[in-house]
Amino acid sequence: MNIPTNPVAASAAALSSDAELQMLRESARGYLERHWPSNSAVERSMDATSLGEIWLGLAEQGFAALAGSADAGGLRELVVVTEELGRAGCPAPFLGAVLANLALRDRPEAAQLLAQIETGSATIAVAFGNFDGDPNAGSVTVEGGRVSGLLSFVEGTLTATHLLVFLENCGLAIVERAASGVEIVFAPGLSVPPLARITVTDTPATILSAAPGDLEDLVRIARLALVARSFGAATRAFEMVVDYAKERQQFGQPIGKFQAIQHKLANCLTSLEGVRLTLSNAAIAHDLGNASWRILAAAACAFANTALRQVSLETHHTFGAVGYAEEHEAPRHFRRIHGDLTRLGGVSRARAELSAHLLDANDSLPEYDLGPAGNAFRQEVHAWLADNWTAEHKAAYQALPYEYRGFDPEFSQRLGKTGWVGLTWPIEFGGLAAAPMQKIAFMEETLLAHTPMYAHEIAESLCAPAIMKFGTAEQKDFFLPKMRAGELSMSLGYSEPGSGSDLASMTTSAMRDGDEWVINGQKIWSTLADKAEYVWLAVRTDPDANPKHAGISIFTFPLNTSGVTIRPSMNMYGFTFCNVFYDNVRVPQSALIGELNGGWKVITSALADERLQMGGWTIELRREFDKLLGFVRSTSAKLDPVVRDRIGALAAEIEVARRFVMNAAEVAEHNRVPIVEAAISKHFCGELAERLGEASLDLLGTGASLSEGSIGVIGGGAIERQLRRAIMVVIGGGTAEIQRNLIAIRGLDLPR
Repeated sequence: MNIPTNPVAASAAALSSDAELQMLRESARGYLERHWPSNSAVERSMDATSLGEIWLGLAEQGFAALAGSADAGGLRELVVVTEELGRAGCPAPFLGAVLANLALRDRPEAAQLLAQIETGSATIAVAFGNFDGDPNAGSVTVEGGRVSGLLSFVEGTLTATHLLVFLENCGLAIVERAASGVEIVFAPGLSVPPLARITVTDTPATILSAAPGDLEDLVRIARLALVARSFGAATRAFEMVVDYAKERQQFGQPIGKFQAIQHKLANCLTSLEGVRLTLSNAAIAHDLGNASWRILAAAACAFANTALRQVSLETHHTFGAVGYAEEHEAPRHFRRIHGDLTRLGGVSRARAELSAHLLDANDSLPEYDLGPAGNAFRQEVHAWLADNWTAEHKAAYQALPYEYRGFDPEFSQRLGKTGWVGLTWPIEFGGLAAAPMQKIAFMEETLLAHTPMYAHEIAESLCAPAIMKFGTAEQKDFFLPKMRAGELSMSLGYSEPGSGSDLASMTTSAMRDGDEWVINGQKIWSTLADKAEYVWLAVRTDPDANPKHAGISIFTFPLNTSGVTIRPSMNMYGFTFCNVFYDNVRVPQSALIGELNGGWKVITSALADERLQMGGWTIELRREFDKLLGFVRSTSAKLDPVVRDRIGALAAEIEVARRFVMNAAEVAEHNRVPIVEAAISKHFCGELAERLGEASLDLLGTGASLSEGSIGVIGGGAIERQLRRAIMVVIGGGTAEIQRNLIAIRGLDLPR
């Protein structure tokens, strides 16, 4: 069997371009819109003549030949076409054709059947038998070139001319539907047209040998195709309900203006994006011949199974009674999603594959593929850390009180000599103009090594880009070299007792007095204010501005300026943050960053960078998850099916979080500010941090709740500390609710 799933290196240049895939998508969508109208899709789905006609038409367009040869498309093309079929509610027998093409190509005995598949004159229904993943799927036996047995949960039999049957011991059987001994009984349910139960009794068949591993890979491809079809259906229904939320009036305003609806739909978009990104990543890995595609496929299936079903439910909740009527389009997508995702073992099988990979094979999730430059730079940083962050350095660092970990000016300055502080800065400002993927590589290596970077990262990653964009020549000349050298640290002064996420309501003021500004007010939750040299302070400079955010300005100045009082407070995860009081603090005009009353632009620019930077917490989550795996592997808990299922679920979510970070970086590589992408990454990552911490307590017990230095502590106290810190990730940089507001308004264009 020649199934292109072996881990043979392939060139990315050989893959279809994004533009070519988009052309394929537009071709499929356009044809289906013309020939499979939505107002008659349900009735036509149950009519063999209509299905036969649409399949002949799709075959004429070339879709039936996909994967019929090594250069006739791969898994990415399969995903695109299957998504469009799901979107259109069209159950054409495309999946059976592709699976047959993959399984039978280059086999002389199947040449005639493959030719018929390509023209649409033959259609294939696939029965997975023992490979189905459901214990009730049935199986057949083979004797003398004839098959007998019972097969359940088979799709495509309404139009099938042939059956392709998976055999437990000897490969594949090709059975003509019209052959003697074939009996088909339909089993109505969520799937439309219905799945079928097939009985074969001493039925003649063509028997082909196939390795079990090849058959398992075909099933993986089928599972991904079912996810893709469900994703297409879910996306179509979601687009409809977003439009509905903009138009449907309740209590005198569109329902899309209600925060409950906005957050519901923002969660749905996050889930859909997670499915899209993991599905695409698995397909790319497959088409490149990367063996990791199998575990990436399991992660995509494990996440999509629950995520898409929840999206479908939330879609109906938002439609209300309107979408509950069968004449509405939404119910057909509900049926498709739930019918498809329960098949081939569903979520349990995908999670089991993940847990077997992680717990039994003692393996880990695949590394990020950061491209040639990113991968090479990751190795360079790794080598530098081996020399500059040695066991002795780590031991001395761990000996510090926890609140001082992450703050090491000496390490920051040593790092500054490499040029990697300011890694992505433009060359004109002394940076290396590195791509965002190289920044990901840097973050990954340093975070996994537990290096103390906190002292300079706020200045480098959040304040410096704003100074480059809004600062004067003098400010650039003064601040940027010091930041690049790791010699200057910043504290953010945004939140106030009465204005946390609502920064526009801040009251700390700056009044002009000759050539100076006089600042009065209070800031809270100011991280590093007791350790940093400078503050990046947001103040109100126009109390009468309308809207309120139009009267805000940004100043930066030393924290030892007269009139600044700092009162540290210990936060719940072991670091200090501060109440900072500004009493008649005088700063020069040169402390103003950007235009007077133009601070909102500076803040929003820095916040987007902060949220992208906080996506780096995904790397820390992977590190903490790997620790959890180590503890579970060492105990009998790894044999507990409940524990294994929980591990599989967490692994899938961590892979989704990693895809979100990568997606935001890719958007930045195209010189766009990833506002929505960073918001999705930030809120998903933060809430996953909480779920991971809670799961660790569940799986490891009381020892995981103990602090560093305690007798009987599991994980050195890192587990309970990680859980306490997770709350900061949810809140810091704008709460998860604020991120959902942003996703709803900026990502879905819902009314404010």
